[in-house]
Amino acid sequence: MMISRERKEWIYKTMNRIRCFELKAQSLFEQNKLRGSVHLYVGQEAIAATVCSLLRDDDYITSTHRGHGHCIAKGATLDKAMAELMGKATGYCKGRGGSMHIADFTKGNLGANAIVGGGIPIATGAALAAKLRGSDQVAVSFFGDGASNQGTFHESLNLASVWKLPAIYICENNYYAISVPVTQSTSVEDISVRGTAYSMPGFTVDGNDVSDIYEVVEQAIKRAREGKGPSLIECKTYRYLGHWLGDPQPYRSRDEIEFWKQNKDPIKRMREFMLECGEFTSEELDQIEQAAAKEAEDAAEFALNSPDPDPATLLEDVFYEEEQ
Repeated sequence: MMISRERKEWIYKTMNRIRCFELKAQSLFEQNKLRGSVHLYVGQEAIAATVCSLLRDDDYITSTHRGHGHCIAKGATLDKAMAELMGKATGYCKGRGGSMHIADFTKGNLGANAIVGGGIPIATGAALAAKLRGSDQVAVSFFGDGASNQGTFHESLNLASVWKLPAIYICENNYYAISVPVTQSTSVEDISVRGTAYSMPGFTVDGNDVSDIYEVVEQAIKRAREGKGPSLIECKTYRYLGHWLGDPQPYRSRDEIEFWKQNKDPIKRMREFMLECGEFTSEELDQIEQAAAKEAEDAAEFALNSPDPDPATLLEDVFYEEEQ
């Protein structure tokens, strides 16, 4: 798979920005400086970074409760994202959305969603809107293995196929829906085979391998832009941390977690791939990693120093007021 040097660099930068952001969010949470709980994307960074590297600003995404990575990959700045997690007025949603509801319409990010499977029909609707307008925009829905068993998944794929919508459904199968192993909740070994029931291509890829993801997503986007309809892509991956911070994780072993960290880490694998390509030096990749770490630290400082929302603005943005 031929990926340009510039795109490899963008993907690697984005993966590191996501990882550093999430680890900093974990640290702030443990210091009791975040509002509410957070669900972190550590270990799954290759998916959001690779998929969004192939999208335009006017393409759409919908996200999940584990959505920081998608938001960042679709163009969110770390400072405003961190401010949103901390409930600050300088956040993307003025501190009112928090971790699970970040949105930025200027970048096509229609929002994270705390409802399991809630983003799937929203992306389907965005794809329908794009088709009705006659544009070549695409809509991508990110969701987990648990959401593939929701009615919204099946209803959306059915209509997307009937109407040949420019939708791409990305299932991030990290093997656990909260604490339930996918083998105990899902009737098929590969979720991608469900695409067959709705007359659309279904692919299962290594969700921790940038090249594997890139090739299939590029094909799906091309198909969607050409009016040939939707695709279902299952990315098998793994989250290193609990379902939420504080999750005791009795449902899996430390050995299992360490195996993924040591053998399948997406950032480590991407770094090795970039060095093997001969287009990057270790020093260049070190600089990318250091820049991402600094950006996350700066984002935390920005958020910590940002004001809380003014109570007087409580009802702003709640009701639509038509301009006279």
